[in-house]
Amino acid sequence: MAAKVLAIVLAGGEGKRLMPLTTDRAKPAVPFGGMYRMVDFVLSNLANAGFLKIVVLTQYKSHSLDRHITKTWRMSTLLGNYVTPVPAQQRRGPWWFAGSADAIYQSFNLINDEQPDYVIVFGADHIYRMDPRQMVDDHIASGAGVTVAGIRQPLPTADQFGVIEVGEDGKRIRAFREKPTDAVGLPDAPDEIYASMGNYVFTTKALCEAVERDAADKTSKHDMGGSIIPMLVERGEANVYDFKDNEVPGSTDRDRGYWRDVGTLDSFYDAHMDLINVHPVFNLYNFDWPIYTEQPPYPPAKFVHAWGERVGRAVSSMVSPGSVISGSLVENSIVAPKVKVHSWAHVDGAVLMEGVQIGRHAVVRRAILDKNVHVPEGAEIGVDLEKDRQRYTVSDNGIVVIGKGQRVEP
Repeated sequence: MAAKVLAIVLAGGEGKRLMPLTTDRAKPAVPFGGMYRMVDFVLSNLANAGFLKIVVLTQYKSHSLDRHITKTWRMSTLLGNYVTPVPAQQRRGPWWFAGSADAIYQSFNLINDEQPDYVIVFGADHIYRMDPRQMVDDHIASGAGVTVAGIRQPLPTADQFGVIEVGEDGKRIRAFREKPTDAVGLPDAPDEIYASMGNYVFTTKALCEAVERDAADKTSKHDMGGSIIPMLVERGEANVYDFKDNEVPGSTDRDRGYWRDVGTLDSFYDAHMDLINVHPVFNLYNFDWPIYTEQPPYPPAKFVHAWGERVGRAVSSMVSPGSVISGSLVENSIVAPKVKVHSWAHVDGAVLMEGVQIGRHAVVRRAILDKNVHVPEGAEIGVDLEKDRQRYTVSDNGIVVIGKGQRVEP
């Protein structure tokens, strides 16, 4: 008989470093790649792998996320499958989730209802493809209490990650440290480290015991990576799963092993730029392992006008349904549904979310425009960064970010 597996997706983070994109929504609900929400990537990985009992633990500004999940992620109830958002319910007292471990502690009823053999605990705000079946199989074969997914990164970058240090066998975790400056390389690759991907597979008994013990510790931060994993490492019950061993159907040599933590505005922007190369660093056109999302009844994208320089065209870009490129030029950009770019406008290196309007003769460069932003005729964004800093958010790398519905000055 196949092992019973419950998947828990942690989607309660505030996403402060993505402001203003998270002013009105939870981080996992932030649109990505034109058509998608961040949460669609982890849910697609789980669904493609056949793990169809999924709970999504939410907390901050969750309405947009809850609505997206309930509208989009419908499973066959006949087979007992579901994807359901679960808000903080204060089952343990009058307080919200104090951390990711506390979120699971307060949601023990979900585990008790399903009585799974194993529990998958994945984050909701990373961009990647992964076949979780292979990680679960590896965990079962190891006999460990927890298996942590690790992605290989250069040793000098260790101070940017939660680092997994392993023993001589290359599997058993001997230390789990946050952003160390004295990290040790891997036994088989001294110039590399394992960075934690925030994805875990637990034996149910080990998870429940560890979370209960952590809940009783008043000094704990109640965090999965900072509290639960180190506890199981100390007990010798933690193994690593090497992400490079994960084989996703349809992946290419170029996008195999892709994983991005889009926790900052610059990493969010860079991950979008990874989508639009001729041979993309992350390939959304892998139909063997699709990324699922809501598909509204929008018409195809339209490109109109061809009079002299008034030519509607998009180059090295992705343009979503319902959008109209009218006598304008769009380059190196991601265009979400229902966007209109009017005549003689020039958009280059931009992420335009749903409902954005770009007026005639406007210029938009290296920018992220959230939903329903209207750029008036002749306005310039990303041309004079000093001027933009006075009105909008500008990232460390010079990306201009305009929040949902924010007024743009001519």
